[in-house]
Amino acid sequence: MTVLNHFRLDGRRALVTGSSRGIGRAVAVALAQAGARLALSARTGPALKHTADQVLRYGESPVLVPGDLADTGQAVLVDRAAEALGGLDIVVHNAGVLPTNPDGSTLLAPLQHLPQAAWDQVVSVNLNATAAICRHAHPYLARSDSASLVLMSSVAGLVGTPMMEAYAATKAAQVSLARSLAAGWARSGIRVNALCPGWVRTDMTAAVHTDAALSDWLLAHVPMGRWAEPEEVAAAALFLASPASAFLTGQAIALDGGLSIPDGGLAGTPKPPSPFAAA
Repeated sequence: MTVLNHFRLDGRRALVTGSSRGIGRAVAVALAQAGARLALSARTGPALKHTADQVLRYGESPVLVPGDLADTGQAVLVDRAAEALGGLDIVVHNAGVLPTNPDGSTLLAPLQHLPQAAWDQVVSVNLNATAAICRHAHPYLARSDSASLVLMSSVAGLVGTPMMEAYAATKAAQVSLARSLAAGWARSGIRVNALCPGWVRTDMTAAVHTDAALSDWLLAHVPMGRWAEPEEVAAAALFLASPASAFLTGQAIALDGGLSIPDGGLAGTPKPPSPFAAA
């Protein structure tokens, strides 16, 4: 067996939440390319079908288990996925939200100006639903001989992130939850890790990466000086899901181009003034 075989997932049963676009779609495609049998979940049916079409290029037709995790009761989608696949070996929980305005656009505002309803929305999806997904997944993963649970956190949960306090707090909570579950579930053979991407070019971050001044300011804090692509995050998720990381659990992997290095090392200094200074 070569080292590359350790990245194969042939026959493994995997659920990817938030898989209709961006990072989730890239993760689903990567797991399919590695041989996994997939269940896909997201809020929007047509976009989920597009992901399914991409997955089908690399293996069998995936199971679709749509659900809006703003309602934590929708975590029963885990049970539907496990029933359809005959169990679960891998769960990559990617579904998450930023606060939004009434028109659906991203709301960037300091905590003192963030409506309570927007805070509650983020906590419900990013934290409460995460706990519910983990709770539902546990009995299936405990019956697997190759169980891996990957929580898609964010570098926002590792560093100070003004204007995104609700998102950052919930992503930090996911890191803590991953560590606690890793310790509690290790003797059941379940590995649990958090993946913490930095600034990734997706639909969710469009309001930021399409704003030249804001994008430049953010990248000034990234030693590698660029946005990540979803496929780069997917490759890291594949590593965490695969036997290649068989002795890795309870970790928060920062895939951030060096952003979380204190002050970005010496890269990008002096940095431009923050556009949030007057907020």
